[in-house]
Amino acid sequence: MTTTATTSAPTGALNASRTAATAARVLRQLRHDPRTIALMILVPCLMLILLRYVFDGSPRTFDNIGASLLGIFPLITMFLVTSIATLRERTSGTLERLLAMPLGKGDVIAGYALAFGTLAIIQSALATGLALWVLGLDVTGSPWLLLLVALLDALLGTALGLFVSAFAASEFQAVQFMPAVIFPQLLLCGLFTPRDKMHPVLEAISNVLPMSYAVDGMNEVLRHTDMTADFVRDALIVAGCALLVLTLGAATLRRRTT
Repeated sequence: MTTTATTSAPTGALNASRTAATAARVLRQLRHDPRTIALMILVPCLMLILLRYVFDGSPRTFDNIGASLLGIFPLITMFLVTSIATLRERTSGTLERLLAMPLGKGDVIAGYALAFGTLAIIQSALATGLALWVLGLDVTGSPWLLLLVALLDALLGTALGLFVSAFAASEFQAVQFMPAVIFPQLLLCGLFTPRDKMHPVLEAISNVLPMSYAVDGMNEVLRHTDMTADFVRDALIVAGCALLVLTLGAATLRRRTT
């Protein structure tokens, strides 16, 4: 009697070793791409420096909007870099080869998220330290809470970038998703005007956009000494949105490129 063994790519729970191996491979590739690393690590810092001296004659204005932008800048840069880098892996065939191995979609997405999330931690720490201790950003609350929201925003940008890369056929198309995904959130997040002063329809839309809660969380740190219930709510919503988008990214990950 003979038996035939069949193998298939895993579809169950995440495997820690496969996820870590994927993350390590992505980090090794990024190490040889200094321009991408500079974009992720340095651009938010340079934008904060520019913003500080744009409002050189009105430091209070920098205090009012600097905290919000401390979360927005990392979100934007991580979205842009992650979407392009992931799409590059798709078009080069690397992702298809990975998915032909005993590697689940969840392992791939989690590995990418872990790799870019590591850079997001460095980025958020540098930007927060620069804003607080070099540029003199004045906040009432704990710097650690400010760092937490900045990190969650960067992770949200990573998740959004991974997700939209599934729908782009070229790097140019990946960049084109920015006006559709990022710009509406930027306009409706409450940075330019309080959300409750917007048209009711726009206010309702802003209430379901994650960047709105990122800005609200930063403003809670700006105005309150202790961690408030609203801050906890905002942080959990941003984290939950990032996790949801990562899950959707795993669900839409194609095993074959077209």
